[in-house]
Order: sequence, then C-alpha cells, then structure tokens
Amino acid sequence: MRAQVLICPTITLKAYGHLYCAPRRLHRYGSSSPSQFLNLNLSRFSGRLLTSFFSMQFQSGAGSSGKKAMVENLKRYGVISSKRVAQVMEDLDRGLFVPAGSSAYVDTPVPIGYNATISAPHMHATCLQLLEDKLQPGMRALDVGSGTGYLTGCFALMVGAEGRVVGVDHIPELVDMSIKNIEKSVAASLLKKGYLSLHVGDGRKGWQEFAPYDAIHVGAAASEIPQPLLDQLKPGGRMVIPLGTYFQELKVIDKSEDGSIKAHTETSVRYVPLTSRDEQLGGF
Repeated sequence: MRAQVLICPTITLKAYGHLYCAPRRLHRYGSSSPSQFLNLNLSRFSGRLLTSFFSMQFQSGAGSSGKKAMVENLKRYGVISSKRVAQVMEDLDRGLFVPAGSSAYVDTPVPIGYNATISAPHMHATCLQLLEDKLQPGMRALDVGSGTGYLTGCFALMVGAEGRVVGVDHIPELVDMSIKNIEKSVAASLLKKGYLSLHVGDGRKGWQEFAPYDAIHVGAAASEIPQPLLDQLKPGGRMVIPLGTYFQELKVIDKSEDGSIKAHTETSVRYVPLTSRDEQLGGF
C-alpha cells in the first residue's frame, strides 16, 4: 500500500512524532466501554509510556511465531472474523515486505522509503475483510499504490491461479522491490506464471489491460473517486478507497449490475494524498 501515514478504525496514540492506531475493542484493557476509552486524556501520557503500552498490546515475535501471534491478536480484537483472511495473512509473511530490521509483526505502519509506508496489519485485515467476497477464486483485483506488494500478494493468494491481480505504483523502485519480495514468498508461483503482475504507472488511471475488476483497493486518499477506477470496476464489484483531504473516511463503493453506484463509510482514516509521483517525492 503506497504512501500511507495513518489508518485508524478507532483511536490514535501519538508518540515520538509517530501516529499509531488501536484496533477495535481495545477498550477491554482498563476500560469498560468504548466511550470511556475514547475519552481518556492521552496528553497526560509520555511518548515513552504510550510506545510501551502499544508494544505490550500488539507486539509479536519473529518468523512463523510472529505471523501467527499477529493474526491471533487481530482476531482477538475483532479486526479479523474471516477464516480466509486469517489464513492468507498467516500464509504471506509480512516480514518479507518490510525493510530489514523493521518490526514486521507490530500493529503499526512501517516506512518503506520514498515518502511511503506499508500499512499497519489491522488496516490490511480491514481491507481484506471488506473485499473478501470479491476476492473469490477466479476473480480479478486491482491494487492502486501497491508499495512493497504485501496486500497485492494477499489478493493473489485469495483469487488463485484462476484469477488475475494487478498492482500499480508510480515509484519504480517500489515496484522493483515488490517483485523481489513476492519472488521470495508463497505467492511466487502466481507471479512467475503471470496470474499476478506489478506495474509502474499512475494508479489514478487504473490499469485498463485487465479490467474490469471485481475488487479495487486504493492505498492513498483522493479528493474524489477517479473516474477511470469507477469505469474499471466491474458491475457487482467493490472498491475500497479513502476519500477526503485532512478529514478522511474509508469509503466502500459498490457498483450494481445496472452500473449504479452505492457508497458507505467504514471508518475515519488518515492517509497521504493520492497524487503524482513528483508531488509524493517532493523533498525526498
């Protein structure tokens, strides 16, 4: 997922200049209701304390044990309810998709260079849950802002060899990185056989070659839905896209069989803008 700063289903914790997100039902710890937890005055706590609290609740181990613990935590907090989503996030090792030395299994975004991040695991899980019905074997998916390739790889494993998945990012170095990452993963054969492909391009224009898509995921915030993405969404398909400027919402866009569009808001979020390559790299 490209160029994302913050994704947040419920509450934000700020420490050392970084923004962290607590998954749903975190209020179980030290608070009897969501409203009580949300009304805490977080400014009373130091950055060190918040970082320690966050790590205590969400940090997992390394390797296969880290993957499993990460998924179990997301299930425990109610972020993952689907067996398919849980399985794909266990199968595809997030540790292969973050820079060396990063905390792959902690529930926070991780910088990947080029003013971009890989999203926190809970946000990957949220998007996979929202798109699961459109990621059945044989379906087609488009990942706009594919970053290091993790979510694109998850899509590919879910639709399988009968389907087709396309990732698009306008940073060539990230596309190269994502290809190398997937080549080391359980999705490698899907890439090699052409059922999964990653391309350099302006994701706002989609990827017409393999349209229409049953599922479209957008990893940066648009002021409005790009028309090419609506055009490339298959009737009966679903798009998940953050919309807004400073105040943003994760929108779920469903296209009916007659081509009409319905939208609903899933949650409030904070992403960087869906913009041009030059604007993203400004000052990098």
